Amino acid sequence: MAAYDKTGKKQDERNATLLALTSSALLLPAYQAAQADAPPEYTELGIRYSKYAEDDIPGRRAFGGGSERYDIDVAQFHLLAPVADSWSVALDVQWEDMSGASPWFVGESPNGDPKVIMSGASIEDSRTEVSVTTRYYFDRGNAGFNYTNSEEDDYDSDAFSLDGSFNSADGMRTYSAAISASDDQIEPTQGSVPTNTLKDSKDIRSAWVGVSQIISKRAIVRFGLSYTYREGFLTDPYKSRDNRPDEREEWTLGAGYRRFFEDHDAALHVDYRYFDDDWDVTSHTLDVAWYQNLSNDIQLVPFARYYTQDAAEFFDVVADTSQEYYADDYRLSTFGAFTYGLRGNKTIGNWTLNATAERYKSDEAYGLYSGDDAPGLVDFWRYSVGVNYVFK
Repeated sequence: MAAYDKTGKKQDERNATLLALTSSALLLPAYQAAQADAPPEYTELGIRYSKYAEDDIPGRRAFGGGSERYDIDVAQFHLLAPVADSWSVALDVQWEDMSGASPWFVGESPNGDPKVIMSGASIEDSRTEVSVTTRYYFDRGNAGFNYTNSEEDDYDSDAFSLDGSFNSADGMRTYSAAISASDDQIEPTQGSVPTNTLKDSKDIRSAWVGVSQIISKRAIVRFGLSYTYREGFLTDPYKSRDNRPDEREEWTLGAGYRRFFEDHDAALHVDYRYFDDDWDVTSHTLDVAWYQNLSNDIQLVPFARYYTQDAAEFFDVVADTSQEYYADDYRLSTFGAFTYGLRGNKTIGNWTLNATAERYKSDEAYGLYSGDDAPGLVDFWRYSVGVNYVFK
């Protein structure tokens, strides 16, 4: 669970839903998956469109009846090219158009039930993110450097990362590590919903180490450990009853298993992640996917994900503003969530077409921990279509 969402939706939850929920690389929460030890032979170009749409909030959970929630349209561009004999460069550009409403705060109805006060259709924003990665390949590993800039009306971010991997002499084991840093500037848009700051900043520093081991001709296991330190304005400026500590330390432990089944021409991917922080948020994630090759040019990937977390120590369904720290943000509550979906790939010559559909459902009753039911919990659909081309 990330620490800061600048619009009640756009930063942490968008990252969690649009990225983490569809990723099998849970061992690498802040970095790209390990790269091959040779540069790409050909230049690759890809584009993708994604649609993220939250279910309307039910009338029984909101004052004034039901309300439309958040929609995001995402367009992505990717370019990967070899450079000389030992280098590659990648350019990724992402555009997002965001609109809708998000929970502003939680109050009590006359009968004592907690209900959400929505922000109204007050969120209208766009985001542009540009990421450049260069990578050097050597006999037993590779190393990469990445710079990413993200700009929105009310949020600017500059991030840097270094990563590398090194193979054992027999090629059976790979050691990997990465570090990253992000400097973010927050200047909330002053609209119909009052904000709790006019301008502020935060910093994020992360480190990760991992190892993968080939255990048979058809199986590999992976383990990873990451540490993240956040400092600065970690409160959500668009929520009325939200005041969080200005520091947060996070630990993540991950494990993964990959196995190819020759008789079925398919592979099983299983990943587990344990998360813990000094806000008392603890979570578990289990991700399972089956990569089924139907022919030389078609692949189907059904996948499922389960997530459960305990609440932050200062969370309450109706925030107690008399305390030093308080929040009624459902993302800091106790809940569980299921994601399930299907990905498909079709290759035609140098072209690869791909599509994904997934469903996300969350509820306090789905979780392994006990806690109060936060009325702002979200359900959503996400769809994406894309095409890649290799210049051979």
